[in-house]
Amino acid sequence: MTNIERACYRRSLQRPGRQTGMTLIELMIVVVIIGILAAIAYPNYTQYVQRGNRAEAKSILLETAQFLERNYTLANRYDLDSGGNAIVLPFATSPKGSTATTKKYDITAAYGAAPAQTFTLSATPRNSMVGDKCDTLTLTNTGVKGLSGSPTFSVSECWGK
Repeated sequence: MTNIERACYRRSLQRPGRQTGMTLIELMIVVVIIGILAAIAYPNYTQYVQRGNRAEAKSILLETAQFLERNYTLANRYDLDSGGNAIVLPFATSPKGSTATTKKYDITAAYGAAPAQTFTLSATPRNSMVGDKCDTLTLTNTGVKGLSGSPTFSVSECWGK
């Protein structure tokens, strides 16, 4: 059987006047299914991304606390080094090395009255993290983990177990 004969045979199997392809109803069903999947997947994805950004901010807070404790062993205070110079935090943004438009958190330190024998570190949400359910993460020199601002999650939910 030649190619022409095969093509004629296939056409003879189709009913005359019948169009092939998708109907509008079939297309709309596919669109609705994709919409339902997107409505479920997108919020879960954004929560996952926020948890990842929050984890990095927590690690930077803990790393900064270690930096301040090392300084305290030398200078017996948190705000100045042993030479009397003001301490500069190693990372002031999260993620490390981020720019003004890409940063997720601002990392700041508040020291107690002079001589600074206490500190409270804060990670304040910025840009895409504004509106995070944990709001501002805090960490003190005694290791107390907390939240400030108006969080809707508890400390244990934000800081983990």
